[in-house]
Amino acid sequence: MAPPKKSGRALLREEGLERTDNNLRTHSWPVIPMINQKNYYTEYLKREEQIMVFRQQQEDLLKAQAALLEKEKQAAMVVDPMAMDIDRGADEGEETAEQEEALGSKVIVIHTGSQNMRIGLASDALPRTFPNCIARKADKAEYEEEERCPKRMKVAEEDEDSDDEGPQFGEEFESQLNTMSNELKIRMRHNKRRILPNSRDLVLSYNRRTPPETIKEHNDPYRVEWTDTGKHKAPDHFVGNEALRIPDNSTPRYRLYWPIQYGTFNERDYQSKRRVLEDISVILEEGIKRELNIEKKDLKLYSAVLVVPDLYDKNYVTEMLNLLLKEFWFAQVCIVQESLAATFGAGFSQACIVDIGAQKTSICCVEEGMCVAESRLNLKYGGQDVTTVLMKMMLSYSFPYRDINLRRRYDFLLAEELKAKYATLNDSDISVQAHDFHLRAPEQDTKKYHFKTYDEVMLAPLTHFKPTILSHEEKLIGRRSLWERSYDLYDGQPNDPLSTAQHSLYLSLIPRPSSAGNDSTANMGTITPARPTLAGFGGFGAHLTAADTTPRSSIAGSPAPEGTPAPPGTTTPLVPGAGGIPHPGSVGAPQSTGVTPVGQAEDRDRVVPIMPLDAAIVESITHAARGEEKKIKDFLASIMVVGGGSLVSGFNHQLEERIRALKPSKEYQIIIGVPPRELDPMVIVWKGASVFGKLKISNDSWIRQNEYDILGSRLLTYKCLWTF
Repeated sequence: MAPPKKSGRALLREEGLERTDNNLRTHSWPVIPMINQKNYYTEYLKREEQIMVFRQQQEDLLKAQAALLEKEKQAAMVVDPMAMDIDRGADEGEETAEQEEALGSKVIVIHTGSQNMRIGLASDALPRTFPNCIARKADKAEYEEEERCPKRMKVAEEDEDSDDEGPQFGEEFESQLNTMSNELKIRMRHNKRRILPNSRDLVLSYNRRTPPETIKEHNDPYRVEWTDTGKHKAPDHFVGNEALRIPDNSTPRYRLYWPIQYGTFNERDYQSKRRVLEDISVILEEGIKRELNIEKKDLKLYSAVLVVPDLYDKNYVTEMLNLLLKEFWFAQVCIVQESLAATFGAGFSQACIVDIGAQKTSICCVEEGMCVAESRLNLKYGGQDVTTVLMKMMLSYSFPYRDINLRRRYDFLLAEELKAKYATLNDSDISVQAHDFHLRAPEQDTKKYHFKTYDEVMLAPLTHFKPTILSHEEKLIGRRSLWERSYDLYDGQPNDPLSTAQHSLYLSLIPRPSSAGNDSTANMGTITPARPTLAGFGGFGAHLTAADTTPRSSIAGSPAPEGTPAPPGTTTPLVPGAGGIPHPGSVGAPQSTGVTPVGQAEDRDRVVPIMPLDAAIVESITHAARGEEKKIKDFLASIMVVGGGSLVSGFNHQLEERIRALKPSKEYQIIIGVPPRELDPMVIVWKGASVFGKLKISNDSWIRQNEYDILGSRLLTYKCLWTF
């Protein structure tokens, strides 16, 4: 009989090879079970408490509640027990009003302009305005170092009876002046206005033969109180109106500086970044202390709203943000654009904002509380150019005060006064009229001049529509000498914002070599309704297409591992400023060819963007509408002009006529609106920024100290209401 068959396990047991489990693990790594992918869950970024902004708001709310509770406890300790049954319902409305008032009483709104600075609490009705300048000790005053303004091509004779009629400002200026004068005569004849044939000769004859009257200082009721510098204990600096009232021949000498120029930092009159930022800091500190009675040490309890231009340099915004947070130690800072602030101040939801300042004019269309990015235009002319042209024209008409020099402080104030009094754009005001003014110079008797004007008071404000009457080359002096342009961190290309409207303007101004058979130069300045392509430009919109309006990620890919050979036909990207590689355009960098984005950015820096104001408005609206007729009609019917340059009498009517000439169709209703509630156009931007600073919906836009310590200026990408 065969033995019974044994299983394999029994055989292994008999042979001593059976595997037994002694609970000994072969390794010490924890065993992680597989995830059941049907029902796994995570709470990452699912709750509001995980977002820094929400946590900060909750912390602020808890602090406010704790402070209110403490205040109620202190009040309960001193309350009369006999008066505990007081009805509190009647005081609810007053408490709500006090809370709203307190909401703006801790917010300081700052609007830094090229000529004036406006600051004030958001709860104030109007801002405090003072010149944005500072006077520092120097060897010479500005009129002793710089050429007099306006620049004379031929020095006038000292003899007042001289009949020298030679042009003082060159043949080109005289030619354009005669052309504008003839166009004005045609316009007045068309409007049935009477014109005397010898009006100009009457003005020339009267101005040449009218001597000034001398008034003793003690007989002048409006004599000027000049700033006393103190010879022995002279301060290092003066700010604002005090700086403008310093005598030019004072002992010691003081030189006047304007740290903001053309909407950005003044790189022409300064030798270092530190001095520019120091002057801005001193002006702002002195203004807050004098006008608002707030010490610098108390600013940590206040918030700040900073108004910036629509088209800006990124370095300007980041430096100003760092100044407010790290120099003044504001609790939090919010940034708003000028055009958006203007719509908040006027209460418009859709408008084309035209902001005419002292040195720049900005145009931007605003729709539903957002600036249309592609419609932004920044033109480098403003009210100071009108002042210069007015003085040139008056001197061409034998202005009796021939030695006027806008580099001297009292002459600059006199020229601004003459422009504010006599500049007009009303046809009815154009005739031979007699005027007078008082020249008040330090340590001199007052002189009363009599003079006559004709058409120069209307031709000068027309500079906005004919900006080529002036030479703008000097506005490029010092450009990029202190601050280089901003570059993208990944691909090393310029990333300062650039709209398609501004791009089209630069294309019409940058000279390009003409080629045979290329007829593109004939229509460089035409307005194209379609969205132009920004190929080759590294500024705003470089990664956008007509069908894709969402910004894509950077075009630079992830770096390859070390030692990996590059694919054929490619080059290694160079990051400017890293590893000894100079920034493009700096000393030691290769010259631009005009083809690369860096080269085209350098070409833009060599051109002053100027354009007639009426054509610029139509250009901006065209790019904002993107071919939609309804939007074009809406923007043309809601144009609002703000800024000090719009205070010229008849300006809105003149602008409306010129835009209608460009858009003659009856389908377009062109309306130039005015700020409501009779608000001053100069403060409408500040007023809108104060309204924005009190809104509860703007909580997400505040940049706080602890956030800035962690992320720095990168917060602007997340906190700004627009694509920074």
